[in-house]
Amino acid sequence: MVNKNLQDTSLPQWPEAAQTLMALMHAQGEVARLSEREQLFSSLLVSVNAVLWAFNWETRQVLYVSPAYDRIFGRPAGLLLSDYNHWRDSVYPDDLDYAERSLAQVLVNGAVEDREYRIIAADGQVRWLSDKCFINRQAEPGQPVIIVGIAEDITEKKQMETELHRLATTDVLTQSSNRRHFFECANHEFEQARQQGKPLAFLLLDIDDFKVINDTYGHPEGDKVLQRIAESGRAALRRGDLFGRIGGEEFAAVFPGCAPDMAMQVAERLQREIQRLSFSHDDQTFGITVSQGLTSLTPEDENLDSLFARADAAMYQAKRQGKNRIISG
Repeated sequence: MVNKNLQDTSLPQWPEAAQTLMALMHAQGEVARLSEREQLFSSLLVSVNAVLWAFNWETRQVLYVSPAYDRIFGRPAGLLLSDYNHWRDSVYPDDLDYAERSLAQVLVNGAVEDREYRIIAADGQVRWLSDKCFINRQAEPGQPVIIVGIAEDITEKKQMETELHRLATTDVLTQSSNRRHFFECANHEFEQARQQGKPLAFLLLDIDDFKVINDTYGHPEGDKVLQRIAESGRAALRRGDLFGRIGGEEFAAVFPGCAPDMAMQVAERLQREIQRLSFSHDDQTFGITVSQGLTSLTPEDENLDSLFARADAAMYQAKRQGKNRIISG
């Protein structure tokens, strides 16, 4: 009888205990899965080379910033979380106004995806960011305005774009503007001068007897001559003037806002710079001269081609009159 009673009292307890045990085991499994997910999520955030951030617009408080902030900005994330001004202080001064205005624009548009600005990292390097930001327009009235974003380091992309632009616009040998880029810029300055009624001068320069230099001293020496001419142009011209190599031994310049008498002074300064150049090859020393044709914008000029033609004619007149001179046409 005793054994039977024991069985009667103990049997109902096992299902409940088993259920509790199973519940505990399930809860432990969920905790383990959550822990695994949290670890996976943390690993993903660490591996992403972009800064994920969340910002309370009203309180000006950074609510969250991902681990990439430390790598890209070179500063502890804790400082930013404690004071939003650490972000402002890291933005390149010339870009700060744009960075703040474009951030505020998200309140109007709901998203701003074309923000690009520079920062100064803790090591002093200037880096470019593409910083997209979004706002939840479905937020309930009275709820805080939270802006979230992702800031990607695009420094290498910007450097590549700069290099591609340089290659597309620069004469490789002389590092001055190539023909296409020079005339693009010159046409822009021509239109500006016409619209604003300002003076503009156009100069063509051709090295005298350049074929003789190549034939006598070799093409490498001729390349040095071209490079030194470009250096002289950069030294003699004013800030804002255009200078480029437009042919084999032919260079051109545009002087925006420059009256004819001032343009002649600039051309004469360039002539003197070039006359002072000296070259040595196999114990032989030689100098070079150039012929220049100069002209200025007139009310009758409808396009840049008119100035180019007059400067070209003046330059060839300088050649015919003995070279090493400037003719104004």
